[in-house]
Amino acid sequence: MGQINPPLVVSFSVVGDETAQKIAAHLNAKIWLKSAADGRDGKALIAAAFSADQPIIGVCAAGILIRFLAPLLTDKKSEPPVIAVSPDGKNIAPLLGGHHGANGLAMELAKLLSGNAAITTASDNVLGFSLDEPPLGYVLANPHAAKPAMAKLLAGEKIKLNGAAPWLEKSKLVDPAGAVSVTVTHLKQADDQLHIVPQNLVIGIGCERFCPAEHVIELVEKVLAENNLSPLAIAAIASIDLKSDEAGLLGVAQHFNVPLRTFSAYQLAQEAHRVPNPSTIVMGEVGTPSVAEAAAIKVGKLLVEKQKTGKATCAIGIAELPVDVEVFGAAPGALYLVGLGPGTNQLRTPVADMALRRTTDWVGYGLYLDLAADAKTSQTEHRFALGEEELRVRHALELAGTGKQVSLVCSGDANIFAMGALIYELLAATGDRAISDAAKRVTIETCPGISAFQAAAAKSGALIGHDFCCISLSDLLTPREDIMKRLDAAAAGDFVTAFYNPRSMRRTDLIEIAKDKFLAHRPANTPVVIASNLGRPAEKVRVVELRAFNPEEIDMLTIVMFGSSQSKSFKRGSGENVAYTPRGYAKKAAKLEEAS
Repeated sequence: MGQINPPLVVSFSVVGDETAQKIAAHLNAKIWLKSAADGRDGKALIAAAFSADQPIIGVCAAGILIRFLAPLLTDKKSEPPVIAVSPDGKNIAPLLGGHHGANGLAMELAKLLSGNAAITTASDNVLGFSLDEPPLGYVLANPHAAKPAMAKLLAGEKIKLNGAAPWLEKSKLVDPAGAVSVTVTHLKQADDQLHIVPQNLVIGIGCERFCPAEHVIELVEKVLAENNLSPLAIAAIASIDLKSDEAGLLGVAQHFNVPLRTFSAYQLAQEAHRVPNPSTIVMGEVGTPSVAEAAAIKVGKLLVEKQKTGKATCAIGIAELPVDVEVFGAAPGALYLVGLGPGTNQLRTPVADMALRRTTDWVGYGLYLDLAADAKTSQTEHRFALGEEELRVRHALELAGTGKQVSLVCSGDANIFAMGALIYELLAATGDRAISDAAKRVTIETCPGISAFQAAAAKSGALIGHDFCCISLSDLLTPREDIMKRLDAAAAGDFVTAFYNPRSMRRTDLIEIAKDKFLAHRPANTPVVIASNLGRPAEKVRVVELRAFNPEEIDMLTIVMFGSSQSKSFKRGSGENVAYTPRGYAKKAAKLEEAS
């Protein structure tokens, strides 16, 4: 299996820098040296790498890595390798992910550095291997059988090996007369012996457009059962690239917890001489005589010829060894619409943070990419200037269309006066504005962020406790007369109103007009929240009365919120002015009291 992420090598002392550089050069890894003082925070980098399943090699005391990663530890089965190396390179200790590559990597580094790999897992020390966590590409069908099997081996028993297991075959503990039966096969087995399943099957699928996922899943499960095949042996679902956005295929991949991989019609047509059931109809429709069988046979040879229903076809291919899905076919591209929130990473939503860390490419306005720097590991940045909105969204879609995992980075929430609507506008575009077919098929996932009006209200009390609306005063994309209509409606409707883009160097009067219109519909002492540089070092939040509000103090880094006629403000004991809009609970309490 190929390694998904390159390692991160860190060094916290000058004496360890040479060792770190030697390791990084050997592994072609990313490197961070505290002595380089490049402005990046080592703790944040380690946390980002761990969250992105990136192997971590710390040339430092083991305690440093333990303290940094302790809050992030959840499931040992999903942890990436984490290794501590002494500054002189003489001691290499796997701390996490021993059976996920850390032990092997530690031994590799021991050879490189002429040091000692401190392998502490009992099975690896005594036996040289572990049955409870087989290598990548193999899974246990019955994990409960591993512990007693290991106990017998540690007590001196031998392995009776049925099937191919390269990591076990050279062991002196393998004996045809052994008492510990270990079967390695893609076929279902009885539960009375340890069963290790190689992930060497590929399910090739063809289906009509909008075929329900439940229909495809039912077909695949039927074919597996009829051929006594373990679902755990599935390495990937495969099909033609025209179907990369097909809900049925995505659903079956999710059901079996394996990736979807696709091939072009040309690539599938290359297997025409090998498939037993070519179709002239399929050839005429998509440019290849076979989809299901051709996609399945790409892995090696055909194990099960295509089975079909009225809506879908299914075939199964098998490889001699576990399938490296990182080099098999093409992964469907995905575009993550990421809202950073106001600016600070403390106000970034977990789903947005995870998308940043796990995507391969970031696209966005340069300032926004800078605000996300704490989540950066090995991502490629694609920077665009202010005003290049359509260029950056088009670039992000086309990049995802090549199979990349892309974050389109926006401030606040990406669906509020940001890039969300433009993505769908381009997906639906035709003619000169149309994007490529590959870009239209990418998966879109929105990662919500905290918008400026939410942050401003939270910093100043609870102004949006009742009905509210948001209006952008920028007339670059919205006709001025439409903005005026919305101001009139919001003022007359008594909404708490948040104003985005309230003032620019060119456009200075609309916020002044807004003040006059709202004064005509609510008291002069109506609270106004003025929040600038939210989430940044220069953050400033104030509460003033509407009559005292000075539009000339406002710039494009400020959001302004006018309260409704029911909004209140007061000064707390700390001297802080706060604003809120009652929901109506006082009236409810009064009615209850009257009723009693």
